[in-house]
Amino acid sequence: MIIGYARVSSTGQDHTTQIERLKAAGAEKVFEEKLSGLDRERPELARALEFAREGDVLVVTKLDRLARSAAHLHEITETLDRKGVGFKVLDDASLDTTTRTGKLVFGILASIAEFETALRKERQMEGIARAKAEGRTGGRPKTVDEDHIRELKAGGMSVPQIVKETGVSRAAVYKALSA
Repeated sequence: MIIGYARVSSTGQDHTTQIERLKAAGAEKVFEEKLSGLDRERPELARALEFAREGDVLVVTKLDRLARSAAHLHEITETLDRKGVGFKVLDDASLDTTTRTGKLVFGILASIAEFETALRKERQMEGIARAKAEGRTGGRPKTVDEDHIRELKAGGMSVPQIVKETGVSRAAVYKALSA
């Protein structure tokens, strides 16, 4: 039996295309979930691994749909191998653990995928550090001019008048006055 596994990283993403491709490749059963590849606790992946029997093949559309680290990827494929279950990646026909060459290519590409993930994280951290150095800390931009609110209060305005004048909430005015 061909078993499909489809995963996207967040609830805002859609895995319909993955599911369609898996079914077109002959998947009779497809397990799907919306969780990060870094999350090792993926219930649907666990169900797919439990469901797989000797002679079955687990299929994913891309290698990174299964795992983000080489160690976890090898752990999964070793589990499949012990059960006599093959593993294939639709986007790369050379990734087929039912062959010796496929196992070799699989190991190499898993290491490259982990390397790319580390590079992305490194670039992200560099970007965050650069933003902090430039005084940008992320998050929503400030819309409340706290100095202006304090000036209005010092000028004798009441909180309701400041709310009406500035268009910000009472809570925002009180927060500005307490800062």
